[in-house]
Amino acid sequence: MKSFQCDHCGSLVFFESVNCVGCGHALGFIPEVLDLSALEPAAAGSWKAMSPGSAGRFFRPCINGGQQAVCNWLVPVDDPNPLCVSCRLNVTIPDLGVAANHDRWHRLELAKRRLVYAFLRLGLPLDGAPGGVNAGLRFNFLGDAPGSPPVLTGHEHGLITVNILEADDPEREARRVSLHEPFRTLLGHFRHEASHYLWDRLVDRTPWVEKFRASFGDETADYTSSLQRHYQQGPPPGWQDNYVSGYASSHPWEDWAETCAHYLHMMDAIETADACGLVLQPRQQGNGATPPPMSVMGGERASFNGIIDTWRPMTCALNSLNRGMGLPDLYPFVLSAVVGEKMRLVHEILSPNPGNR
Repeated sequence: MKSFQCDHCGSLVFFESVNCVGCGHALGFIPEVLDLSALEPAAAGSWKAMSPGSAGRFFRPCINGGQQAVCNWLVPVDDPNPLCVSCRLNVTIPDLGVAANHDRWHRLELAKRRLVYAFLRLGLPLDGAPGGVNAGLRFNFLGDAPGSPPVLTGHEHGLITVNILEADDPEREARRVSLHEPFRTLLGHFRHEASHYLWDRLVDRTPWVEKFRASFGDETADYTSSLQRHYQQGPPPGWQDNYVSGYASSHPWEDWAETCAHYLHMMDAIETADACGLVLQPRQQGNGATPPPMSVMGGERASFNGIIDTWRPMTCALNSLNRGMGLPDLYPFVLSAVVGEKMRLVHEILSPNPGNR
């Protein structure tokens, strides 16, 4: 995630901000230019964007922001759709007749918009494939209904379903502990399920399939029986050598989804660190020379080798900071050489710039 500043006063503002705390200006995110812009009121409920990239265009708030206060993205005034490009991906929103569901929806939207930002930033497709082969990305936010089976978070043909109870921290933490997971977040759910969508959209029935099978295995293995075996027996001994998580060992599709989700974690965190001006200062070498500080991105470091070489020391630093605050590790995973090569293939498939592969 890039960093943002108020176009009026220069104060630091955040991706989720709706007002600048420094000067009080209204703020809105413009997805076409990936920028959070300060706004000046204009005629008929519209706003003039102050962001340099917006060229003084006029926008109106997404209706889910104006009426429900769950969105801060903008819609061009000449666009007849009342929803922003993120909210128009929703098929079902939580039942707002249940008081707690508004806050749940807000938290779901915060995580979803970070996912959509990443798709726009990386040039990944949100729409369906030509010819109707694969549907576009869509979202169902559903709650458990009395007398019905629990809603399962998952993906099917572009439609991502999330059980809205995952937006409740105590409920999500209880599930994390019961499933012996080191990491479980709303954004993690979105990235994992969206990775299934990306497999359908970018790998299935494409020339990438053979490389996928060479790295991840044969996805035609029975999926249901593979998951049943995983839940009954757990991951195989020594899974850490070949998989980013125990769940990744259950089936090649889940291995892809877990690996791809971690790639999205990595890209977002590195972009954020770079936007904040973070540099890595390696320890003094044995010959007494101290290598110069290096930016976490830029130049050759935008290649996969540069990215992964940055990620490993960066996570050590971030985990150490968390431990110093008495918190769990920010990134409680170790990327083996095998996992690194799988992630390299993910990078090749997702990278919008072949020169960065």
